[in-house]
Amino acid sequence: MTGERSGPTGAFRLVVFDLDGTLVDSRRDIAEAANRLIVECGGAPLPEEQVVRMVGEGVAVLVERATSAAGIHPVPEGAADRFIEIYGRGLLVHTRAYPGIPEVVGDLSRSVPLAVLTNKPRSSSVTILDGLGLRPFFWRILGGDNPWGRKPDPEAMRRLMAEAGATPDTTVLVGDSGIDLQTSRNAGTRVCLARYGFGYAGFPFERLDGTELAVDAPAQLLVVLRCDGQ
Repeated sequence: MTGERSGPTGAFRLVVFDLDGTLVDSRRDIAEAANRLIVECGGAPLPEEQVVRMVGEGVAVLVERATSAAGIHPVPEGAADRFIEIYGRGLLVHTRAYPGIPEVVGDLSRSVPLAVLTNKPRSSSVTILDGLGLRPFFWRILGGDNPWGRKPDPEAMRRLMAEAGATPDTTVLVGDSGIDLQTSRNAGTRVCLARYGFGYAGFPFERLDGTELAVDAPAQLLVVLRCDGQ
Protein backbone atom coordinates (compact mmCIF):
# COMPACT_ATOMS: atom_id res chain seq x y z
CA MET A 1 0.00 0.00 0.00
CA THR A 2 2.96 2.32 0.50
CA GLY A 3 6.37 2.79 -1.03
CA GLU A 4 9.62 1.81 0.63
CA ARG A 5 9.94 5.13 2.45
CA SER A 6 7.18 5.70 4.96
CA GLY A 7 7.95 9.41 5.29
CA PRO A 8 6.84 12.02 7.85
CA THR A 9 3.15 11.60 7.07
CA GLY A 10 2.05 13.06 10.38
CA ALA A 11 3.83 16.29 9.45
CA PHE A 12 1.84 17.13 6.32
CA ARG A 13 0.63 20.71 6.38
CA LEU A 14 -1.01 20.76 2.94
CA VAL A 15 -2.77 18.03 0.95
CA VAL A 16 -3.40 18.79 -2.73
CA PHE A 17 -5.81 16.60 -4.71
CA ASP A 18 -6.14 16.00 -8.41
CA LEU A 19 -9.80 15.96 -9.48
CA ASP A 20 -10.60 13.54 -12.32
CA GLY A 21 -9.68 9.98 -11.39
CA THR A 22 -8.78 10.95 -7.82
CA LEU A 23 -11.76 12.68 -6.22
CA VAL A 24 -14.35 11.91 -8.88
CA ASP A 25 -15.04 9.28 -11.51
CA SER A 26 -15.84 11.49 -14.48
CA ARG A 27 -14.80 9.19 -17.30
CA ARG A 28 -18.20 8.64 -18.90
CA ASP A 29 -19.21 12.31 -19.00
CA ILE A 30 -15.83 13.30 -20.48
CA ALA A 31 -15.96 10.55 -23.10
CA GLU A 32 -19.53 11.37 -24.10
CA ALA A 33 -18.68 15.06 -24.53
CA ALA A 34 -15.61 14.23 -26.60
CA ASN A 35 -17.63 11.92 -28.82
CA ARG A 36 -20.35 14.49 -29.33
CA LEU A 37 -17.67 16.89 -30.51
CA ILE A 38 -16.17 14.27 -32.81
CA VAL A 39 -19.55 13.50 -34.38
CA GLU A 40 -20.20 17.23 -34.91
CA CYS A 41 -16.88 17.40 -36.74
CA GLY A 42 -17.80 14.49 -39.00
CA GLY A 43 -15.96 11.67 -37.23
CA ALA A 44 -17.02 8.38 -35.67
CA PRO A 45 -17.22 8.03 -31.88
CA LEU A 46 -14.30 6.49 -30.01
CA PRO A 47 -14.51 3.82 -27.29
CA GLU A 48 -14.81 5.31 -23.82
CA GLU A 49 -11.59 3.72 -22.58
CA GLN A 50 -9.66 5.20 -25.51
CA VAL A 51 -10.87 8.70 -24.68
CA VAL A 52 -10.15 8.20 -20.98
CA ARG A 53 -6.48 7.50 -21.74
CA MET A 54 -6.28 10.97 -23.32
CA VAL A 55 -7.35 12.80 -20.15
CA GLY A 56 -4.99 14.63 -17.82
CA GLU A 57 -3.20 17.39 -19.69
CA GLY A 58 -6.00 19.87 -20.19
CA VAL A 59 -8.84 20.47 -22.63
CA ALA A 60 -6.76 21.49 -25.64
CA VAL A 61 -4.62 18.36 -25.46
CA LEU A 62 -7.66 16.12 -24.97
CA VAL A 63 -9.45 17.65 -27.96
CA GLU A 64 -6.35 17.38 -30.14
CA ARG A 65 -5.85 13.72 -29.21
CA ALA A 66 -9.50 12.79 -29.61
CA THR A 67 -10.05 14.47 -32.96
CA SER A 68 -6.78 13.08 -34.30
CA ALA A 69 -7.70 9.55 -33.18
CA ALA A 70 -11.02 9.98 -35.00
CA GLY A 71 -9.19 10.91 -38.20
CA ILE A 72 -10.06 14.60 -38.06
CA HIS A 73 -7.12 16.73 -39.23
CA PRO A 74 -6.31 19.45 -38.42
CA VAL A 75 -8.07 20.24 -35.15
CA PRO A 76 -11.15 22.30 -36.12
CA GLU A 77 -10.98 25.95 -35.18
CA GLY A 78 -12.75 26.57 -31.88
CA ALA A 79 -12.95 22.85 -31.08
CA ALA A 80 -11.63 23.25 -27.53
CA ASP A 81 -14.21 25.94 -26.75
CA ARG A 82 -16.93 23.79 -28.27
CA PHE A 83 -15.87 20.83 -26.12
CA ILE A 84 -16.09 23.02 -23.00
CA GLU A 85 -19.59 24.10 -24.06
CA ILE A 86 -20.76 20.53 -24.68
CA TYR A 87 -19.15 19.14 -21.56
CA GLY A 88 -20.45 22.02 -19.48
CA ARG A 89 -24.01 20.81 -20.12
CA GLY A 90 -23.23 17.33 -18.84
CA LEU A 91 -20.73 17.69 -16.03
CA LEU A 92 -22.79 15.75 -13.51
CA VAL A 93 -24.83 13.31 -15.58
CA HIS A 94 -22.73 10.30 -14.58
CA THR A 95 -19.88 11.85 -12.59
CA ARG A 96 -19.75 10.80 -8.95
CA ALA A 97 -17.30 11.03 -6.08
CA TYR A 98 -15.40 7.81 -5.59
CA PRO A 99 -16.84 5.77 -2.70
CA GLY A 100 -15.41 7.07 0.56
CA ILE A 101 -14.15 10.39 -0.80
CA PRO A 102 -16.74 12.61 0.96
CA GLU A 103 -15.90 11.03 4.30
CA VAL A 104 -12.15 11.16 3.68
CA VAL A 105 -11.97 14.83 2.68
CA GLY A 106 -14.37 15.75 5.46
CA ASP A 107 -12.10 14.06 7.99
CA LEU A 108 -8.84 15.39 6.56
CA SER A 109 -10.14 18.96 6.26
CA ARG A 110 -10.51 19.15 10.03
CA SER A 111 -6.76 18.85 10.55
CA VAL A 112 -5.01 20.12 7.40
CA PRO A 113 -5.78 22.52 4.52
CA LEU A 114 -6.96 20.74 1.38
CA ALA A 115 -6.65 22.09 -2.15
CA VAL A 116 -7.58 20.91 -5.63
CA LEU A 117 -5.13 21.26 -8.49
CA THR A 118 -6.50 20.07 -11.81
CA ASN A 119 -5.93 20.72 -15.48
CA LYS A 120 -9.70 20.93 -15.98
CA PRO A 121 -10.98 24.54 -16.24
CA ARG A 122 -11.75 25.97 -12.81
CA SER A 123 -15.40 26.77 -13.57
CA SER A 124 -16.13 23.15 -14.51
CA SER A 125 -14.21 21.92 -11.47
CA VAL A 126 -16.13 24.15 -9.08
CA THR A 127 -19.45 23.09 -10.61
CA ILE A 128 -18.59 19.43 -10.08
CA LEU A 129 -17.35 19.93 -6.53
CA ASP A 130 -20.42 22.01 -5.68
CA GLY A 131 -22.79 19.50 -7.23
CA LEU A 132 -21.27 16.61 -5.30
CA GLY A 133 -21.16 18.51 -2.00
CA LEU A 134 -17.36 18.50 -1.84
CA ARG A 135 -16.48 22.15 -2.31
CA PRO A 136 -16.73 23.21 1.38
CA PHE A 137 -13.85 20.90 2.26
CA PHE A 138 -11.34 22.65 -0.03
CA TRP A 139 -9.54 25.82 0.90
CA ARG A 140 -8.33 26.49 -2.66
CA ILE A 141 -9.33 25.21 -6.12
CA LEU A 142 -6.97 25.84 -9.02
CA GLY A 143 -7.90 24.79 -12.55
CA GLY A 144 -5.78 24.46 -15.64
CA ASP A 145 -6.60 28.07 -16.50
CA ASN A 146 -4.87 29.41 -13.38
CA PRO A 147 -2.22 32.11 -13.96
CA TRP A 148 0.68 29.88 -12.85
CA GLY A 149 0.40 27.13 -15.43
CA ARG A 150 -0.93 23.62 -15.91
CA LYS A 151 0.49 20.45 -14.38
CA PRO A 152 3.22 19.23 -14.60
CA ASP A 153 4.47 22.82 -14.35
CA PRO A 154 5.19 23.17 -10.61
CA GLU A 155 4.37 26.86 -10.23
CA ALA A 156 0.75 26.36 -9.17
CA MET A 157 1.87 23.85 -6.52
CA ARG A 158 4.46 26.32 -5.30
CA ARG A 159 1.79 29.02 -5.11
CA LEU A 160 -0.44 26.77 -3.00
CA MET A 161 2.46 25.96 -0.68
CA ALA A 162 3.32 29.63 -0.27
CA GLU A 163 -0.28 30.56 0.53
CA ALA A 164 -0.64 27.70 3.01
CA GLY A 165 2.71 28.31 4.68
CA ALA A 166 3.79 24.78 3.75
CA THR A 167 7.08 23.46 2.41
CA PRO A 168 7.73 20.71 -0.15
CA ASP A 169 8.53 18.30 2.68
CA THR A 170 5.17 18.99 4.34
CA THR A 171 3.07 18.89 1.17
CA VAL A 172 1.63 15.85 -0.60
CA LEU A 173 -0.07 15.68 -3.98
CA VAL A 174 -2.69 12.94 -4.32
CA GLY A 175 -3.26 11.92 -7.94
CA ASP A 176 -3.79 9.01 -10.28
CA SER A 177 -1.59 9.78 -13.27
CA GLY A 178 1.94 10.23 -14.49
CA ILE A 179 1.21 13.94 -14.81
CA ASP A 180 0.59 14.09 -11.06
CA LEU A 181 3.78 12.16 -10.34
CA GLN A 182 5.79 14.54 -12.53
CA THR A 183 4.15 17.59 -10.94
CA SER A 184 5.12 16.44 -7.47
CA ARG A 185 8.66 15.69 -8.60
CA ASN A 186 8.97 19.09 -10.25
CA ALA A 187 7.70 20.83 -7.10
CA GLY A 188 9.76 18.65 -4.74
CA THR A 189 6.72 17.43 -2.78
CA ARG A 190 5.64 13.97 -1.71
CA VAL A 191 3.14 12.12 -3.88
CA CYS A 192 0.38 9.66 -3.04
CA LEU A 193 -0.81 7.62 -6.01
CA ALA A 194 -4.53 6.89 -6.25
CA ARG A 195 -4.26 3.45 -7.82
CA TYR A 196 -8.07 3.16 -7.94
CA GLY A 197 -8.31 6.07 -10.42
CA PHE A 198 -8.85 5.71 -14.15
CA GLY A 199 -5.62 7.56 -14.93
CA TYR A 200 -3.59 4.81 -13.29
CA ALA A 201 -4.35 2.42 -16.17
CA GLY A 202 -1.72 4.15 -18.29
CA PHE A 203 0.72 4.92 -15.49
CA PRO A 204 4.47 5.04 -16.35
CA PHE A 205 5.57 2.47 -13.76
CA GLU A 206 9.19 2.71 -14.89
CA ARG A 207 9.33 6.19 -13.35
CA LEU A 208 8.57 4.98 -9.82
CA ASP A 209 11.50 5.05 -7.40
CA GLY A 210 9.98 3.51 -4.27
CA THR A 211 9.48 6.77 -2.37
CA GLU A 212 5.84 7.11 -3.43
CA LEU A 213 2.90 6.67 -1.12
CA ALA A 214 -0.03 4.81 -2.68
CA VAL A 215 -3.59 3.76 -1.93
CA ASP A 216 -5.97 1.30 -3.55
CA ALA A 217 -9.12 2.88 -2.09
CA PRO A 218 -9.90 6.40 -0.81
CA ALA A 219 -10.42 5.23 2.78
CA GLN A 220 -6.75 4.24 2.94
CA LEU A 221 -5.77 7.90 2.65
CA LEU A 222 -6.68 8.41 6.31
CA VAL A 223 -4.09 5.82 7.28
CA VAL A 224 -1.40 6.67 4.74
CA LEU A 225 -1.45 10.44 5.18
CA ARG A 226 -2.00 10.46 8.94
CA CYS A 227 -2.53 14.22 8.94
CA ASP A 228 -3.65 14.06 12.53
CA GLY A 229 -0.07 13.36 13.51
CA GLN A 230 -0.99 10.29 15.55
